[in-house]
Amino acid sequence: MFVLYDEKTRFPIKIWLEDVNQMEESCLEQAYHLSQLPFLHKWVCLMPDTHTGKGMPIGGVIAAKDVVIPNAVGVDIGCGMDFVPTNIKAENIREIRTGNGTLVQAIIGNIMRTIPLNTERYRVMQESEVLDRAKQEMEKYERNPELLPLIDDGYFQVGSLGGGNHFIELQEDQDGFLCIMIHSGSRHLGKAVCDHFHGAARELNKKWYSEVKDEYHLAFLPVASKEGQQYINWMNLALDYAFENRARMLHKTCAAVGELIEKHTGLTVEFGEEINCHHNYASLENHYDENVWVHRKGATRVREGEMAVIPGAMGSYSYVVEGKGNRESFCTSSHGAGRSYSRSGAMRAFSTEQVMLDLKEQGVVLGKRKKNDVAEECRFAYKDIDQVMIQQQDMVTPVRKLKTVGVVKG
Repeated sequence: MFVLYDEKTRFPIKIWLEDVNQMEESCLEQAYHLSQLPFLHKWVCLMPDTHTGKGMPIGGVIAAKDVVIPNAVGVDIGCGMDFVPTNIKAENIREIRTGNGTLVQAIIGNIMRTIPLNTERYRVMQESEVLDRAKQEMEKYERNPELLPLIDDGYFQVGSLGGGNHFIELQEDQDGFLCIMIHSGSRHLGKAVCDHFHGAARELNKKWYSEVKDEYHLAFLPVASKEGQQYINWMNLALDYAFENRARMLHKTCAAVGELIEKHTGLTVEFGEEINCHHNYASLENHYDENVWVHRKGATRVREGEMAVIPGAMGSYSYVVEGKGNRESFCTSSHGAGRSYSRSGAMRAFSTEQVMLDLKEQGVVLGKRKKNDVAEECRFAYKDIDQVMIQQQDMVTPVRKLKTVGVVKG
């Protein structure tokens, strides 16, 4: 970790890398913008997977006094991970044949038929305790009538994967056991909430002649304002929705895994303790004796003893970790490996054939309807997750190291 603190900064920038040459110039520029915010507490943190985002770098963490910043949470509010281990050895299912290919291929196919991917949605309303509760607490949301349709719309998306870097993976841990990992967020709900309140914050910041420049894309809302309270209400709804969304997909994936493994091997699948955690959100926390709004955008909370999930890229490795409660990072770690190529850059650099051959050579089963954009999410487009883990040894202790066996992508 090194610190930037010079004439360009109002607050220090702590970066969990070896030197500034490991960062994109645009990411560094965004970090300088963050450091100029007048309401920061202590410093800006950049995790080892940091790269350019919208307004705030992905892998960025700030603690703010009495304000919330929609773009410092991001458009996929509540995006995060869900994970569960099993008692089944991966070697016991890898070569099993079924009427739909290998057992791994059959499981991947079942998931794709059961869970909507990318822009797909359910044709009928799904059950949602989160949305039912929102309807019972409508006084929290009715001041934003333009957003109310999101609640009814959400019933058709809860339990769906999305696209981009979201995935459902079958993985093998370092001891050979089969595990399940899911990466997804709040779907359209979270994006609409972020866009709405970022727009509202921009208009208010203009009226206040805010010293936060509009081109920074970091417009803020005072927590005490009605707009700030409205954003917090909607953000928390999106967080709960994202949590439920992942849990619903995990339940369906576990059902497919359990049913098909028992059918074709006679083995009974037992599932271990679930870990469901966000990495795009803001929360009121106490750090250095002050209550502050910690914004984590592509960053995972890891208090001392807290379990979390840090994914790599498909065909690469992922980790389950235990937090060390590092105070300097506001008890935070990376949320993944971090991109080394933009999506368009990866498409230019790597061909579909190259990526498909790489997955085949590794024995990874890919479930994806359209393969023409598969290079966007290939392992070559991401940083080395093992190097990222080395750079955050002061934040987390690895508990499981996991390798992709099969993956479903939107």
